[in-house]
Amino acid sequence: MSKLKTTLAHHFDHLHAHPEVSWEEHETTNYLVQELEALGLSPKRFKDMTGLYVDIGKGTPRVGIRTDIDALWQEVEGEFKANHSCGHDGHMTMGLGAAALLSEANLTGAVRILFQPAEEKGNGALALLDQGVIDPLQYLFGVHVRPLIELPEGVHSPALHHGAARMIRGTITGIEAHGARPEQGINAIEAAAALIDALKRIWIQPGRSGSIKMTHLQAGGTAANIIPGKATFSLDCRAQENDTMDLLIEGLELAIASVETFYKVSIEYHEGAKIVAAQVNKEAASLLQDAIIETVGESHCGPEIISPGGEDFHYFSFHKPELKTTMLGLGCGVTPGLHHPEMTFNTTYLEQGARILASAAKLAVERCEEGSP
Repeated sequence: MSKLKTTLAHHFDHLHAHPEVSWEEHETTNYLVQELEALGLSPKRFKDMTGLYVDIGKGTPRVGIRTDIDALWQEVEGEFKANHSCGHDGHMTMGLGAAALLSEANLTGAVRILFQPAEEKGNGALALLDQGVIDPLQYLFGVHVRPLIELPEGVHSPALHHGAARMIRGTITGIEAHGARPEQGINAIEAAAALIDALKRIWIQPGRSGSIKMTHLQAGGTAANIIPGKATFSLDCRAQENDTMDLLIEGLELAIASVETFYKVSIEYHEGAKIVAAQVNKEAASLLQDAIIETVGESHCGPEIISPGGEDFHYFSFHKPELKTTMLGLGCGVTPGLHHPEMTFNTTYLEQGARILASAAKLAVERCEEGSP
C-alpha cells in the first residue's frame, strides 16, 4: 500500500467517525487545518463560519478544487445522529490528498482548495460566494462519490449534470368544525388532497424532466370527530434544467391559487433549500477527462452523468457564468445508495480521486498560464 493511500485511509477513518452537521463543523474544520499545516501549508478559516481554504503555489490562484465537509442528520439504527451518508468524509479525504500531491508539485501558478460547510443545507456555496474566495478563480473542480447504478467501480466521470431542486413548506388554513356538521367547516385535508391532485396536472414539454410531489402532510389531532382546520405540508420539486424548474413553479402557483379559490382556504408557503441545475463547462470537463485518462487510463473514463440529485456546487457558475466548472464523479461502488443510513463505498478509490483532482488542477494551471498576456 502506498504512503498516500495509508495516509488517506487514516484521514477517512477519522472524518467518518466524527461527523458534524451543517454550520456546526467545528472539530472537522480544526482537523483539516491541523493536517494542512502538517503539510507545511497555511490554511485560512472562513470569517464567522466553519470551513476553510488553502492556497498552494505562487501568485493569485486561478484554479480551485472544492470539497464539502458537513454530514446529514438522520436516523441510524433507531437513533438520530450526524452521519456521513453522502460521502463528504470521502470528499474531504480527497481534498487533503490533492493538497499533499500539489504541495510537492512544481506548479507554475497557484491552486486554491476550498473545504465548504453546509452543502446539505443548500446555502454553503452561497456563503463562499459572499466571502469572495471564489472571485479570483477561472476554473473550479468539484467531486462526488457515485452509486453503482451510475458508474461501475473504478470508472470515473468528467462531469455530473445535477438537476435543480426546491424544497417548499406550507400551511393550509381552513375552518375547524364538528364531524357531524362538515358544512360548517372547511376541511384542510380535503384541500391538501385537491392540491396533490392539482400537482399531477402540471404539464411540461415532452423530453424535459421535472416533478413536484407532496412529501409531508400533517393535519388534525387524535379525535376522529373533528374536521381539521389546519394542515402543514412539504413539497419536493425537481427539474433537470433551470428553465424547466421555472415552469414547474409557475404551475405550482396556479395550482395553489385554484385550490384557494375553490375550497376557500388560505395557503401560505415558502421556499427552504433551493438548488440550481448544473451548468457544466465543456473546457473544464475536457481537462478533467484528460486528468482521468492520465491517472487511470482511457478504459476507466466513463461518460458524463445526468443525475436527478441536487448539488449547491452549481451556484458558483450560476452566479459567476465566466467561471469554468465541472464535477468529478468517482465510481467507487456506493451502495445501497446516497443518503441511505448504512451507505458505504470502496474507500480504496479515494487515492485515485485525489490524484485525478490534482492532475486536473495542474492541467488547468497550465491552461491559465498559456492564456496569460
